Amino acid sequence: MLFPTTLVGSYPQPEWLIDRKKLAGRFPPRVRAKELWRIPEEYLEEAWQDATLLAIRAQESAGIDIISDGEIRRESYSNRFATALDGVDMENHGEALDRSGHPNPVPRVTGPIRRRHAVMVDDVKFLSANTQRHIKITVPGPFTMSQQAQIDHYGGSRELAAMDYAKAVNEEIRDLFAAGADVVQIDEPYMQARPEEARKFGLAALNTALEGITGKTAVHICFGYAAIIHARPGPEGYSFLTELANCSCKQISIETAQSHLDCSVLAGLPGKQIILGVIDLSDMTIETPETVAARIRRALEFVPAENIIVAPDCGMKYLPREVADGKLAAMVAGARIVRQEHG
Repeated sequence: MLFPTTLVGSYPQPEWLIDRKKLAGRFPPRVRAKELWRIPEEYLEEAWQDATLLAIRAQESAGIDIISDGEIRRESYSNRFATALDGVDMENHGEALDRSGHPNPVPRVTGPIRRRHAVMVDDVKFLSANTQRHIKITVPGPFTMSQQAQIDHYGGSRELAAMDYAKAVNEEIRDLFAAGADVVQIDEPYMQARPEEARKFGLAALNTALEGITGKTAVHICFGYAAIIHARPGPEGYSFLTELANCSCKQISIETAQSHLDCSVLAGLPGKQIILGVIDLSDMTIETPETVAARIRRALEFVPAENIIVAPDCGMKYLPREVADGKLAAMVAGARIVRQEHG
């Protein structure tokens, strides 16, 4: 099928589950932030399952083709995995600058980074058991995790830390495919934010994370959640993107709607499937299907139709659920318009 639809990862968590007022306007937590959950710990697993079912059914109702778990169990896209690794001191946090230059509490790496156990395998099994559609799961990337930590081991080298993060991600990806994932997406937003370091070792770390992986993999690279980082770079676009032509991933997920990206840059990614962001998450107005179709058409001059997957620009975590649902329905309808045009 041409122009299949998917989420980038997250779907809005219900207000009864997480305190969205505490979450709003702040950077996603890098350390654990259990105070965000409204449900007592002894009931939290059941609540996560119920909310994940809501996210699955919302995607199915909208007509989404490749379903995610909505990242419902996560306080942020990265902290659940990053804080489950050996080598991290969870009692004494460190500090690192976020993408806007603001200092944040972060995991403090005090020893060799190792994966002690699978982190999201049960999430994949639950998702697979509750939908008949193709499924995807997301993991944080090694370069991004190395930027979201205070590196007190490895002689302070983020590069050495990133390579061990990559080995941990590789182990997780293998288990996620074995558990039934159809697509595994690696989130690497810091490659765009810190392109010079990304060129030095980010791509090597990413390819290490993908080494020997035969399943369908995607890399998401973006300018940050629109609810938090309001400034976008404009049509000139990414500071790190065409370098991913040398990544062994199958798919690359980008935003085009919020930044009005000049889609000619996509010609620099030959052979890659493009997860094309066509939903503006900075605007609470629900797009019309024709607006979505027009955003898809902008990429068709540079990417073959069979290589385009339709998605929001980024995760939908910070949207009201009714807005997210409306935007997903419009996205599916817009993809249908362009699919009909291409027979």
